[in-house]
Amino acid sequence: MTAGQVGTDGGPIGGEDGDSDVEAGHQAAGLKAQGTGSLARRMGLIAAGWIIVLLLGGGIALERTLTRQVEANFDEQLEYQLTAMVASAEIDSFGEVWFYRTLGDQRFLEPNSGLYWQISGEGYEPYPSRSLWDRTLDLRQGDASSGHFDSEVHFYDSDQFEGEPLRIAERTVILPGSETRWTFAVASATEERDFQIAQVRSILIWSFAVLGLGLLVMALLQIRYGLWPLRRVRAAIQKLRTSGDNRITEPLPAEVEPLVEEINMLLEHTERQAEEARTHAGNLAHALKTPLTVLTNAATARDPKLSEAVFRETRTMQRHVEHHLARARAAGRRAVGQARTNVRQSAEAVRRAVERLYPDGRLDIAGSRDAMVAIERQDLDEILGNLIENAAKYGGGSVFVTVDHELGSPLCRIWIEDDGPGIPEEERIRIFDRGARLDTGKPGTGLGLAIVRDVAEIYGGSISLGTSEDLGGLLVDLRLPRA
Repeated sequence: MTAGQVGTDGGPIGGEDGDSDVEAGHQAAGLKAQGTGSLARRMGLIAAGWIIVLLLGGGIALERTLTRQVEANFDEQLEYQLTAMVASAEIDSFGEVWFYRTLGDQRFLEPNSGLYWQISGEGYEPYPSRSLWDRTLDLRQGDASSGHFDSEVHFYDSDQFEGEPLRIAERTVILPGSETRWTFAVASATEERDFQIAQVRSILIWSFAVLGLGLLVMALLQIRYGLWPLRRVRAAIQKLRTSGDNRITEPLPAEVEPLVEEINMLLEHTERQAEEARTHAGNLAHALKTPLTVLTNAATARDPKLSEAVFRETRTMQRHVEHHLARARAAGRRAVGQARTNVRQSAEAVRRAVERLYPDGRLDIAGSRDAMVAIERQDLDEILGNLIENAAKYGGGSVFVTVDHELGSPLCRIWIEDDGPGIPEEERIRIFDRGARLDTGKPGTGLGLAIVRDVAEIYGGSISLGTSEDLGGLLVDLRLPRA
């Protein structure tokens, strides 16, 4: 039998006591909970990170879009000027290009205005605008002598004029009345375009900076406002310690209500445990009061049978102490958490111990091998140890244990049968009282069944007695909650 199993008299059958478990519990209770940081800080960092990433990505995408739009508009103006040049050009009687109408933009007539045009052809001098003055555009197609013919408008940047970056649009055209490939080009300084792009970027930077700051402030306010109910919960808990209240009754948001309900249930559970502890302490004190009074009176009166009184009353006190210690252990283990114990494994361990004590008896176990109950292993060993040893001690030698014979029930039922004389029906309730014994010829204290009943009820189970149909002796029907 494993550690912590007890017999009919409440004492251990074999193995160690629960010192190691108690020590482990003390070590676990002594561990200091480690904090995981501020929830508000964590939410703020997440919000700030997402705001920065989204604004940065959106800002870059918007800047690229607007910049390309400005550049496209700039190129469209150049293409419009170039199309107007081609439409206004003719070949004169000498085979040279001339405009039969004046180009509309006044800047073509102002020297160094930043807007220029030029026409080049193989075998002819370049024909520049007045705004070029004494300069000439160095076109990529030149005079088309390379044989390249670009019927579509071609754009490119050039820095051939020092301090004046240019954007050039050019096109190769064969005019009516001439077989020469003429290259028409319009060039514009990019200062205005670059200024517009700089303005767009400046507006975007300031706008997104203000937007990001506003979103961060809004997120911080939202976090502070959203977490405010938790501060109210904290204040309510502090109020419990100072005002003497035992529940949190302050109305709180729906998201916090489950937490408050769990706290109130924990407080109720703690109060119930404290009340049970007070009750057990009072019962133990009351139970020990009479034996102590008897011993005190016998010692004061110098009773010649003092030794007998001491032996009798100390055994009584021992029964009371063992009974209340068993209840206290079970209640303490139940409070630790939801346990899971295999019934068949516990019963097999008890059988090995009982067979060593009663080698002439026969003990059979049948039923489910997978039944799990929500009870600590030590307490299940103690329950089964008391019941099976009682069956072996007071029965006729045969004990039969059936595990979980009703599958699907919320309670796991365990039957323990023997072939002994059984217990009369009128005595089946009294036998669970502390110290109650029907057979005083065998050693024991009468606490076994009382301990079994109390421990089973602590875990939400029950126990009842009947008559075995197969063996004819006592039938113990034990019901424990499933895990």
